[in-house]
Amino acid sequence: MPKKLILLIGAPGSGKSTDAKMIAEKHSGNITSYSTGDLIKKEIEKGTAVGNIAKSFVNKGNLVPTGIVVELIVDAVNNAPTPVVLLDGFPGKEKQLQYFCDYIFNNDKINIISVLEIKVNEALAKERWLASGRSEEVFEHEMKSYKESLAEIEAHYANQNILKVIDGERDLDTVIADIDTYLQNICTSI
Repeated sequence: MPKKLILLIGAPGSGKSTDAKMIAEKHSGNITSYSTGDLIKKEIEKGTAVGNIAKSFVNKGNLVPTGIVVELIVDAVNNAPTPVVLLDGFPGKEKQLQYFCDYIFNNDKINIISVLEIKVNEALAKERWLASGRSEEVFEHEMKSYKESLAEIEAHYANQNILKVIDGERDLDTVIADIDTYLQNICTSI
């Protein structure tokens, strides 16, 4: 039986990582949550061949190549201890979207069943980002990158009828309840 993959996308500071972790905790026997950034960090910490390659890019302030990121994601999803996986922070770029879609299209072990976009206005995203102790410069860079690819990513998944926009500006419990209800409607195994 293929793994069910749910992607969480949203602006930096939208709360998608927190949302994913809370949903996974609530359904610990059925849902595992991964963050793209955390997957890369773990490989670097382990000192694997892939981790060493990723580290050389990260140390220079460059993005890890899409092919490497997709391999890490696919490996994590395939080895997840649950039938459903929430992945936050991917795809973030149009090039990643195209590569990932091609890869998943030819992979019968993973089925993308939904893409949740956690939508917040830029001012709130920035406020949340800075409140967590991260730099404004990094926020501006990440937000610019996110906005450049957002329309293409939204259009792609909307055309497949799997894009669901969640209002991330409400209080955390309301957002989590909204995501939970939606997931229970699309995923019978939760």
